[in-house]
Amino acid sequence: MGAIITLTTDFGLADGYVAAMKGVILSINPEAKLVDLCHEVKPQNISQAAFILGTTYQFFPEGTIHVVVVDPGVGTGRRAVILRTPRADFVAPDNGVLSYVLSQSSAQATGPGLQQVELPPGLEAVELTNPRFWRSPVSATFHGRDIFAPVAAWLSLGRKLEDFGERITSLTALPLIRPRWTQDGVLVGCILHIDHFGNLITNIKGEDLPRKAVTIEVAGQRILGLSRTYEEGEGLLTLVGSSGYLEIALKEGSASAHLDARVGDEVKISAR
Repeated sequence: MGAIITLTTDFGLADGYVAAMKGVILSINPEAKLVDLCHEVKPQNISQAAFILGTTYQFFPEGTIHVVVVDPGVGTGRRAVILRTPRADFVAPDNGVLSYVLSQSSAQATGPGLQQVELPPGLEAVELTNPRFWRSPVSATFHGRDIFAPVAAWLSLGRKLEDFGERITSLTALPLIRPRWTQDGVLVGCILHIDHFGNLITNIKGEDLPRKAVTIEVAGQRILGLSRTYEEGEGLLTLVGSSGYLEIALKEGSASAHLDARVGDEVKISAR
């Protein structure tokens, strides 16, 4: 069965960790189609992995299996799970990496810190408790190879969800910061992600923006109006990027380096 399996990790490509996972999957299902979604997630950065997965998985065919291994709690009591949605399956540690996937199905944390959120109708999940589908022995430090990869491979061969473990009704989610309006009519958001080009991707979606001309303030700099492409204007510019979120970019440069900006920095938008 030529099922599509994507891999998202913080392993990088300098070592053999990703290759080991691929080897395990192909040993079980030689016809699996493996796609590297991203292996450059910053080490242990669960929120970055959640964002990248959440803005990418919907572009794959229905039935794709997404394996996510950004797992600082590997070897501890944290759960390993499969989440099934109407569009895709996700094999991952239950540590918040599925937060954006859950939020798109109306299941999201509402307070500070990691929380358990109840799965809404249409979503199913199991905890991976059946060692029959794991490699043996299981390394305490490499569940990506010994648990997640073989489970994804067996799942791609048509195994039922309940074969892998006990059904669960909630998963762990990160609180996703939403933009807010002040009494003065200013939309306040923050930098959510910094991509490879140094573009600052905010938590403000295109539909959140005022319909009037706007001024964007970030890291002490003000930017007037929105651009359509990365080539318009000179210097710093703002635009709604391909992910649907407002971005701050620097023409032919890195906005992150230019502004010394960090994830979490505040972004303010006001109508002119």
